[in-house]
Amino acid sequence: VLASNTSSLRLEDIAPALQDPARLVGIHFFNPVAMLPLVEVVTGSQSDSTMVGKAMTFVRNIDKLPLPVRSAPGFLVNAVLGPYMLEALRCVDEGIVPETIDAALVAFGMPMGPIELVDTVGLDIAMAAGRALTSGAADQPPRRLAELHGSGKLGRKSGEGFYRWIDGKAQKSTQGDIPAGLAERIIEPLLEATRRCVEEGVVDDGDLADAGVIFGTGFAPFTGGPMNYLRMRGADGEIPAIDGARIAPNH
Repeated sequence: VLASNTSSLRLEDIAPALQDPARLVGIHFFNPVAMLPLVEVVTGSQSDSTMVGKAMTFVRNIDKLPLPVRSAPGFLVNAVLGPYMLEALRCVDEGIVPETIDAALVAFGMPMGPIELVDTVGLDIAMAAGRALTSGAADQPPRRLAELHGSGKLGRKSGEGFYRWIDGKAQKSTQGDIPAGLAERIIEPLLEATRRCVEEGVVDDGDLADAGVIFGTGFAPFTGGPMNYLRMRGADGEIPAIDGARIAPNH
């Protein structure tokens, strides 16, 4: 078995260089590897099913959760994270401070805000992944992201990005008031991307998609995952009260 940990390259684009392309599969881990249990096991159009089965067994044997996905840009988890992070970065360009954006999504139930996540991943990685995952050459990266990247501020790895980083921690100022509907606005592209991945067969069904996004991104577990969250929403765009709280999406 020959496995790639790529998150944005198509296996079909790597395979032609191999003498035996059927050996190639994807075994895609998520950072931080020690904490996140999910591993995407990726089947390319050329992958032999026996090799995929061996990859699934390997992932189980190292006490991780294997999620079978089809080779497609971003597979499942990055394909849904990309639009989510992009919408958050657009909010920055509109003048909403990163602290407010991150506070809104942590309050929603995410383990980390999207702007802190971009800084953690690295602005260089965000730029490269954005180019790989966007469909059109005319797509431009968010202005502030491009500015920081151009000045060599790459996030946590360089000590400064959207935040300054000291001893591995983002230095945050006062967050300010959270605009109504901000979290739902930023979550919405993630929900639609998950629905699209299910419809296009990147993952076999909605239950696997829900498990993958929860265990791969930390998506608010109380929702049951993006597909379940979409089912919970009524015609008025609201979901039922949970533990006395009512979440009102921005629709």
